[in-house]
Amino acid sequence: MYGWIWRHLPGGTAAKALQAVLLVVLVVALLLFAVFPAIDPLLPFNEVTTR
Repeated sequence: MYGWIWRHLPGGTAAKALQAVLLVVLVVALLLFAVFPAIDPLLPFNEVTTR
């Protein structure tokens, strides 16, 4: 999969590396600000019981 992405990015090696880093940052931001908050209510981590 990473090879496919690398081959389809335009530009030379430096441009591809910069674009790959930008893609990683965008994916992480999407996960942190959209996906994880959306699924947080569905996870059982807030249901803590003590005895």
